Amino acid sequence: MSKRRGLSFEEKRSRMLELFYETKNFYQLKELEKIAQKQKGITSMSVKDVLQSLVDDAMVEQDKIGTSNYFWSFPSKATNQRKRKLETLKSQISECEMKKKKLQQSKDDHANCRKDTDKRKTLLEKIEELSSRRDSLTVELRQYQGCDPELVEEAKLLKKVSLEAANRWTDNIFSIKSWCRNKFCFEDKVIDKQFGIPEDFDYVE
Repeated sequence: MSKRRGLSFEEKRSRMLELFYETKNFYQLKELEKIAQKQKGITSMSVKDVLQSLVDDAMVEQDKIGTSNYFWSFPSKATNQRKRKLETLKSQISECEMKKKKLQQSKDDHANCRKDTDKRKTLLEKIEELSSRRDSLTVELRQYQGCDPELVEEAKLLKKVSLEAANRWTDNIFSIKSWCRNKFCFEDKVIDKQFGIPEDFDYVE
């Protein structure tokens, strides 16, 4: 046998309102905790949260009399709330319809201003021609970017720096080879083979 599903929070809210509407009475929290569980199946532990949510939404009234808080809600209150909500929605619909009419009128006015005159057609053709020309020039410009004087100078400078760095390391390698040759009496071929130095290793021109 499957376990019975508990009430959702919205179901508890709905049943709590039913309790108020059916009894048309005033209650304290402790009274509601007992009555709601017995009559509506709302656990006493959740009554306070359910009640507070209804108060926050102005669906249940709350007032302090002496040292005690009392809660109540009558069907007439719900009816009045629905009427006010309906009036608000009707007002919003009316405003939206007016805005729609204004926008439609504005659209029609602009459409009338854009009649297909010979001048407008000529201008549109000119715009299309210029756009096409711009795209063509952009492609052509990309092809000649390599000839940009600034890029060429930058490439020359980079080449010079790279060349100097390469020859500086070549100097260092020759110095190390000379030190090994003098220190350990190794031949150049032995050193080259040991350290993977090619036979044609030399300065870059």
